[in-house]
Order: sequence, then structure tokens, then C-alpha cells
Amino acid sequence: MRTMKLGTSSLEVPVVAVGCMRINALEKTEAEKFVHAALEEGANFFDHADIYGDGACEEIFADAIGMNSGVREGVILQSKCGIRPGMFDFSREHILASVDGILERLRTEYLDVLLLHRPDTLIEPEEVADAFDELQRAGKVRHFGVSNQHPRQISLLKKYVRQPLVANQLQLSITNATMITSGFNVNMENDAAVDRDGYILDYCREHDITIQPWSPFQYGFFEGVFLGSDKFPELNAKIDEVAERYGVSNTTIAIAWLLRHPAKMQPVTGTMNIDRLRDCCKASEIDLTREEWYAILRAAGNTLP
Repeated sequence: MRTMKLGTSSLEVPVVAVGCMRINALEKTEAEKFVHAALEEGANFFDHADIYGDGACEEIFADAIGMNSGVREGVILQSKCGIRPGMFDFSREHILASVDGILERLRTEYLDVLLLHRPDTLIEPEEVADAFDELQRAGKVRHFGVSNQHPRQISLLKKYVRQPLVANQLQLSITNATMITSGFNVNMENDAAVDRDGYILDYCREHDITIQPWSPFQYGFFEGVFLGSDKFPELNAKIDEVAERYGVSNTTIAIAWLLRHPAKMQPVTGTMNIDRLRDCCKASEIDLTREEWYAILRAAGNTLP
């Protein structure tokens, strides 16, 4: 598995992250096989959140990997906090309590990365800064970042926190690519010109914040997977054509499309299928041409001005 630096940190991570949101759907032996298959592929970066399975996903993962001090040294753990039933909460009290719960469930003394999950409009950045300082001082969190945040929200937070924000986890796929396509349509009188995210792609590149695309196979907001969908015949035909050229699966090409972008993204998989996970990991070996990348973008229904 090819590796990269996460943001401005010295943390060397695989270019594909393993999302664990659905691990609670697996039986104990299946979870063990899945986690160890990921490690065999060099995919040792595991993404969690305290709301996944109401915390159960972190516990299941820790059991599946047989977490102990020796195992911990070989994995990179990221988790997220800030979502509560019916609200978002970036208060100091909630962040600190959430991290303690995460560490207990993962059976570890520290997180490699903590992300703030979804923006909290009632954020008091001074409280976040205080929480980050305390977590870093106690050795509970080594690196920090955000999820689903707009450039201005990140800038506000950066005004107060001392730690670099190394990642921003954002929804992005071939069919959910407005953060890319709006950049083509600057000063155009069409829907594609609407700036929906403050040009977050360019902002993250400018500030060396790693974008972690989530739901890399989804269209809409969890409406379904575009691969094999009769809603996207032209896109699937083009992806299949490119996949055949490289001798890989359509899954591999969908991830390779994200990895081809010079923003140096780290896609977060969501599959619990070992074969599909392996296909995702193969994408690190594929370098699509400029012509192939644009052909796939256009096949998804995006027109160039």
C-alpha cells in the first residue's frame, strides 16, 4: 500500500483508510477476518466515530483486532466526536468526555487523530482550543482535524487552536463532486457554478489539509451506490472500459479516480466485504491518465464549459 503524509504532520498513513461504521453488522469471526485482511493489505488506518453503532463499532473493532500494546503499535486510529442525538456539541466538556469513552472502547491510551464531526453552530472555539490542549498534554490525542467543514469554519477554529488541523473528512465521489466541478464553472450562469462549500478543495490544498472523501461509491446522500446502477449507464460503461484496460475491478477505478487528484486525498472505504476492500487497496497501484480522469468525470454527467 502506498503511503502519504497526513496534512502537515509527520504521520505516515496509507492512501486508503478503512472506515468502520458498519463493522457492527459482522459476526465476531467475520469482523476478525475483515480487520486482519485489511492489515495484510497494508491498510492499517482505521476510521471510527463515537456515534457509529452508538459506540459498539469501536468495541467490536478492539475485540476483532485483539487490541493490546503490541497490536496498537502497528495501527493508526482515528475517531470523531461532536454529534449527539438531535444536536451537535463541540463544548469542552463533551469533547473530553467523548475522547475518554472512545479510548475506553478502543482499549487504547491514545488516538492518532481526532476529528470534530459535523460543524456545531454554537461552537465556542476557545473551549475547543482548551480541550485540544488538554488532550494533547495528557497524551490522549496526537493529531487533530475536522469533518464536513467549510473554509470559514476552519479559519475560525484555527484562530484559536494551537494544533495544526491535518484532515477534513468530506463527502466526495465521482457522482458527488460539486467541490471539483464548481471550480470549472467560475463566473458561469449555470447551476454548476453555485459555490456550495466555499471552494473547500482549493482551501485544503492551500493549507495542506488532507481531504478524506467519505462515501466514495455513493450518489446523493446515502441514496445508493453508483457502480452497477442503471441510473448511471454511461458512467458505468466508461469505468468498466478503464477497468478492463488496467485489469482491475470497477471498484478499484472508482477509488483510483479520487487518488489521481493532486490534492493527495485519502478515501475512506465503507465496505465490510473483504474482496471489495482488497479492490479498494489496489487503487494505490493505479495512476489514471488525465484523459481517463476527465472521461470518467464527463461520463458522470458533468459538462465542461
